[in-house]
Amino acid sequence: MSTLFVVATPIGNLNDISTRALETLRGADLIACEDTRHSIKLFNHFGIQKPLESYHDFNESEKAEELAARITRGLKVALISDAGTPAISDPGFRLVRICREKGIRVIAIPGPSAAIVALSASGLPSDEFLFAGFLPVKTSGRREKLESLRTVTATLILYESPHRIVESLKDILQVLGDREVCIGRELTKLHEEYLFGPLSSVVDKVRPVGEFVIVIAGGKGERHVDPVVLEGLSRKDVLKLLAEKTGIPRNKLYDILLK
Repeated sequence: MSTLFVVATPIGNLNDISTRALETLRGADLIACEDTRHSIKLFNHFGIQKPLESYHDFNESEKAEELAARITRGLKVALISDAGTPAISDPGFRLVRICREKGIRVIAIPGPSAAIVALSASGLPSDEFLFAGFLPVKTSGRREKLESLRTVTATLILYESPHRIVESLKDILQVLGDREVCIGRELTKLHEEYLFGPLSSVVDKVRPVGEFVIVIAGGKGERHVDPVVLEGLSRKDVLKLLAEKTGIPRNKLYDILLK
């Protein structure tokens, strides 16, 4: 039966690859990967010699159709990402979807995922969580996205690059408030690092080097304040009470009240 194999690979430490993943990669006719230059290092390490073809954001539409057609004709294709589990915040999901639509069987070989690694080490509630991927590049879009997450009560998980980590953390602090966070850097690699605590206490300790996973305590949901409670209070006390009830920063509340 025509099959696409979705194979998770290490996010850093090569010893994290599974025996099943290695067997699958050795048995494939072709490996679809984001960056052949990156993936060849993994294959050389384990002595696997297979044709590699690039499948990334810039060729995904045409390449997905092409790969699906070749799988239908009997080619054994394994899909990998640069690191971790394919189709999680990368173009792999489009190939998976096209294969599903064409009736091609999809088999996932489980393994490392940076989001789950960070969550398991965060000490934050893990019974309910929301993975939101990468935040938008532009400040306005980033803040708009964060605003949409403000009332989510589940633990939040975000990815971020070293180029935007400082700006993103400052926006998170401004929009979501001073929540408890766990910031993971270079997970499973030689210089792995975690910062844990209120965001305001760790934001200045972040070194913008390597890839980041940000785990954020969930919000308290929409909290309503009885208008009667606010009667007779000064503007300062009103802002303090609303900030405590809603989790919205005082400066943002002040702007809302002015409007």
